[in-house]
Amino acid sequence: MMTRGFRRARASLPTWLSVAAAALALAACTNSSFDRLGADAPGQPPVEQPGAGANIGSGQIRVALILPLSAQGNAGIAATSMKNAAEMALNEFKDPNIQLLVKDDAGTPQGAQQAAQQAIDEGAELIVGPLFAQSVSAVGGVARNRNIPVIAFSTDASVAARGVYLLSFLPESDVKRIVDYAATRGKRSFAALLPDNAYGGVVEAAFQQEVARRGGRVLAIEKYPSDPARMAEAARRVAQQGGAIDSILIADGADAVPQVVQALTASGVNTKRVQLLGTGLWDDPRIFQAPSLEGGWFAAPETTGFRNFAGRYRARYGNDPVRTATLAYDAVALVAALVKTQGPQRFSEQILTNSSGFAGIDGVFRFRSDGLSERGLAVMQVAPGGGRPVSPAPKSFTPGT
Repeated sequence: MMTRGFRRARASLPTWLSVAAAALALAACTNSSFDRLGADAPGQPPVEQPGAGANIGSGQIRVALILPLSAQGNAGIAATSMKNAAEMALNEFKDPNIQLLVKDDAGTPQGAQQAAQQAIDEGAELIVGPLFAQSVSAVGGVARNRNIPVIAFSTDASVAARGVYLLSFLPESDVKRIVDYAATRGKRSFAALLPDNAYGGVVEAAFQQEVARRGGRVLAIEKYPSDPARMAEAARRVAQQGGAIDSILIADGADAVPQVVQALTASGVNTKRVQLLGTGLWDDPRIFQAPSLEGGWFAAPETTGFRNFAGRYRARYGNDPVRTATLAYDAVALVAALVKTQGPQRFSEQILTNSSGFAGIDGVFRFRSDGLSERGLAVMQVAPGGGRPVSPAPKSFTPGT
């Protein structure tokens, strides 16, 4: 992928003007669903930023940006960082004919619904955001009535729909990538230890489907709460499968994964013989610092792009972006490119769901007609210095590239 250039993954649409490219991984935070925010968000929101209602840009094409800017805690911090990233995208794109109508949904479905209605009344042709699942549903209901497409950031696939596209890292994509890679390395007998929450439920369904698709066997799936004693019980039940298991998926973040692995080891599982698998939640310095996880594989975007993006962000705003900030950057850069190249049909379903997809900071992605997205992810191996790529992210959606 080019160091600079937000472009089509293939050449069936015109080449887009340059904006910087990078990559990202997500950490976990929950609200009413399992939507994920950056766990390493700064302690204070960025300073010297326009107010929540201040529009960005002065172009003729109006696009809404709906985020929980006044929400408390990590949600509000992430929203401010994502707004900054959206502003960066416009500034780095040459002569965008766009005005972003910035709307605060306060982190509530009611606020999101009102924000969407107001933006559409002000002439928005497309809506970027919101962040949380219930808010996406609320916005989608308003937008569909006016045939306005939505590019939202929830990781809850159930809120995707025709015309409501999720530009986010879906757990299903992580599971598909890591199971595919494990199968190519000869793994056939799988088990999983999953958190007993909404995220774990989604991973479970995807895991069963993908293992079956690759001709493997699921020998055990156990869920655990946050209680360490019950976590150990789940690990013991998996360990009862003995040597029949050749790989174990642990779909959780750094707060839990080392404890789960410790419980597996205490139950007699040889984690040097059994391959440990993870999702993008493993892309965390605390995972890399855990000797028991060294050699584990997990699916995530490649990291070079995010580092480049974060450096430019720090230079502009004086602090670090949250990890989800690149989603807003890619969404707005995509919008700017479509405005530049696609004319009146710029936001049509045919353009947005083109099977060649797009390439941005987080690698190649494409939208499906049902609103879900597909991404090109790398497979990383846990090492003391960080994730080491063992299978690179694809550069396009063409097989073999």
